[in-house]
This record gives sequence, C-alpha cells and structure tokens, in this order.
Amino acid sequence: MTLIIKNIRQLLNVRKETILLRKKDLADLPCIENAYLVIEGSEIAEFGEMAGLKYNRTSKDTLDASGRLVFPTWCDSHSHLVFAESREEEFVDKIKGLSYVEINERGGGILNSAHKVSEISEDELFIRSWQRLEEVKKLGTGAIEIKSGYGLSLEGELKMLRVIKRLKSKSNLCIKSTFLGAHSFPLRYRIDHAGYLELILNQMLPAIAEEGLADYVDVFCEKGFFNISEMENICNAARSTGLKPKLHVNQLNSFGAVESGVRLGALTLDHLEVMDRNDIQVLAHSGSIGTLLPTAAYFLGMKMPPARQLIEAGAAISLASDYNPGSSPSGNMNFVFSLSCIQLKMLPTEAMNAATINAAFAMEVEQKLGSISVGKRANIIVTKPVPSLAFIPYSFGTNLIDQVFINGERC
Repeated sequence: MTLIIKNIRQLLNVRKETILLRKKDLADLPCIENAYLVIEGSEIAEFGEMAGLKYNRTSKDTLDASGRLVFPTWCDSHSHLVFAESREEEFVDKIKGLSYVEINERGGGILNSAHKVSEISEDELFIRSWQRLEEVKKLGTGAIEIKSGYGLSLEGELKMLRVIKRLKSKSNLCIKSTFLGAHSFPLRYRIDHAGYLELILNQMLPAIAEEGLADYVDVFCEKGFFNISEMENICNAARSTGLKPKLHVNQLNSFGAVESGVRLGALTLDHLEVMDRNDIQVLAHSGSIGTLLPTAAYFLGMKMPPARQLIEAGAAISLASDYNPGSSPSGNMNFVFSLSCIQLKMLPTEAMNAATINAAFAMEVEQKLGSISVGKRANIIVTKPVPSLAFIPYSFGTNLIDQVFINGERC
C-alpha cells in the first residue's frame, strides 16, 4: 500500500547519509519546507518539495499535513519498562527528604521492585509491560531498549528477559534487550558480593546465552552498588557470550567509571549527571555515546547532566527516558525533548537529533531508524498544527502529536 503525506509544513531530519553527530553537526537538522513524503509498505520511498510530487492518488491514499511537522519517531535507548508495580510510596519518602541511596539501603528502591517481580507471574508481567509499551508507542516512541534488573535472581532475571522477548515478538516496535542483573545486590548477598557475582557469571550469563535473551549487558557502577572491578569482571564475561556493554555510570559520583567504560568498549555510558573535566574529555575522545536521562535527574531533584560541556568537548550524546518505577516513572519522550531544552540548555535541533539519529546509534538501529531517509522504516510522527519545531518543547505540557506511524501503519 502507498501512502502520501502532503503539504507538510516542515519535514524534519531528512538525510542521505547516516552518521553519528557531534559538536556543531548536532545542531544541524536538515528539513524541507512545504514537503511531501511517500510511504510504500513499511518503508520511506520518496520525499521532497511539494512542487516535485508526481504521484496521482485518490484521497484515501493521502494525508494532508497542512500546518504540521513530520519527523522520525523517538528512539528511547535506555528504559526499564518491564516492572511489576509502581513505587509512589517512595515518591512520598523522597518528598520527606530520604535520598535514593537511603531508600535502597532500607530495602526499598530496586530491591522493592525485585520483590514485586518475584511475586508476579510471567504472564501478568507481560500484560502490564505490554500496556506500557503501547502507551509509549502512541507518544511517538518507535524503538526502545528495555533492561532487566528487577529480578536479581536467576529465576527473576530470566522471567524479565523472557517477557522482553515476548514483547519483541508481538510488537511492531524495534526493541533491544539488555541484561542488568548487576543492578543492585539482593539482601541475601549484601555482604557476600563475591557470591552474587558468581551467580551472575556462572549461572545467569550462560542461561541467557542459551536462550538468546539479551542484546547487551549493563552494570549499575556506583558507590553502594557495583564497583569498577565488579563491572569489568561482568562485562568481560558477558563479551564472551556476545553481549556488548551499555553502562550506568556517574549518576551519583565520579570515581573512574567513565574511563573504565571506555576501556571496555561500551556502546553507551548512561546518566552522567556527575562529570568532572577528565570524564568529559575521556568520553569526548572515545567511541562511546553518552546517553543523558534528564527526567531521572528531574524526578530525583539532582543536578542535570552537563550537556553543553559534553557537546562542546565533542562527545556524542543521545537522550532517553530511563522509564522506571523509582526514578523516572514516565516513558514520554516528548517531555524528555522539552526538558533537554529547558534544563540541559540544548537547542531544539540538538535535542531532536539526540533523541532520533544519535539515539538510533545508541541502539545500533541507525540503518533502519532515526532519520527521514529512503529505505528506512516508515516510523514517523505527525504533529498537530504548530508554528515551528521550538513550539513543541516550549509547550511542554501539551500533547502536540496527532498521529504516529510504525512500519507505515497508523497506530
């Protein structure tokens, strides 16, 4: 089936080449004014200025996008979308003054979610996760990475990863799966760190490899969680099973995790709220992508990641939601887009690129998604009538998405 979207006010992020953007290139958002876009089946077939449109189709094959913007769907390269229940009671604890670490030490936080995952069936966990996945799709997310990490046992981690595999099979979104067994130490291993590492290395990783349940491995490298040596041991073992690292680093402290992650060849280093000058330079001169998660810093009342310093130093950065029940209970990438402009001081064009093409690189789906390019999947967002791109992050509390297409199909 052919669909023609015509009279587009601006067709954004149109590219012939697919490259990871840094420095000034991040602010360059190629666009076509008064444009058309042709979708053939599941792919983008053609686009250009309206004057060049040669197709003659009946009205049922066309969509009039007068006054509207059209751009690629968001690529959310860091999420924890599979979880059992919300944790709003901890939200109140935070308001009362308890810190993220203090809540975790009391058995809350990640351990709270792990307990709830242990009590729910795989089928029920899938149903709840599917509902969330459908919600973020309608908000414009066309690709998403989903982590485990609320299992913290062989059975629990396999349960979560099997749910993600089922989501991959049923959904038309592009989904990547990440094993995050090293998210926190379970209570029974709080003193016996070596015992839990042995469980990860000798039982979890072989079982995951046998079932083909993960694309990546992640470790929460932070004081009070996993140290650098533990992270390196896990990543080196995971590499032998074909899993690349995508790592949580520098959310609360700077103590060498960025350097270690770069040495490990991490595809992405995520969070980066606490970065010193050396961290910034190391990341800027590496092949790793820095994934910024502004909604987590917003929700926890923390300092925002230094986006401007990272961009100016030449680091490749992407944006993601960190959707999870404890520190970022929203998968709305439109709010991530707005917050990146408002709090990270990113230009709308920079934030758009960081949440689409660079974020596609952060999931290794850049050849299929992330830009308006001939042959890529027709995963696109059509806005309501708006005067400009900047109006979208400016109007942060308004849903300006009119339609979302995934693989050429209207959601």
